[in-house]
Amino acid sequence: ALVYDARSGRLLKEIPLATGVGGTFVNDAVATARAVYFTDSQRPVLYRVALTRRGEPGAVTTIPLGGDYQHLAGQFNLNGIVATASGRTLIAVQSAARKLYAIDPRTGVARLIDLGGYDLSNGDGLLLRGRTLWVVQNRDNKVAVFELSPDLTRATFLRAITDPGNLDVPTTADRVGSRLYVVNARFGTTTPTDQAYHVVRLS
Repeated sequence: ALVYDARSGRLLKEIPLATGVGGTFVNDAVATARAVYFTDSQRPVLYRVALTRRGEPGAVTTIPLGGDYQHLAGQFNLNGIVATASGRTLIAVQSAARKLYAIDPRTGVARLIDLGGYDLSNGDGLLLRGRTLWVVQNRDNKVAVFELSPDLTRATFLRAITDPGNLDVPTTADRVGSRLYVVNARFGTTTPTDQAYHVVRLS
């Protein structure tokens, strides 16, 4: 993990996360008031970087995932991650298993979130506002919108947002006002002369 000064862009610190041998793919991150949590798509763990009262990075902890969590060897597993407003629960998508989990950040115990039969293929970046959850489905070129139950055990599918002319494997999203913005990763791009990447605004 790299820590930068937001004003100057100066690199302040490099923090080793994954250690030891074996495959690793540190993928996504979410910050709460007390820590930053990172997913690893190749290992069934979260990495926690504690934050001091001044917001500076502190100790690193590896948190094994348990409970309902399903890790598929050799597959692309845990991916996008968000936190509830209180920071007491993390929500993450498991790309290969097409599942969504609510995770206790203290213990790593994961509870499966019932999607009501929705096929969460190619789940990637997440965005959470209140109880509304947006899930970017990268190679499906769409963003699925869900309403979470108060106890975070169910996610009710509301609609899918897409833009066939402009989406090209979006991977992450953010919201400003009533607009949703996604970033095209263009995983299939191989031509050296075709290296245009875009942020796409969706209604």
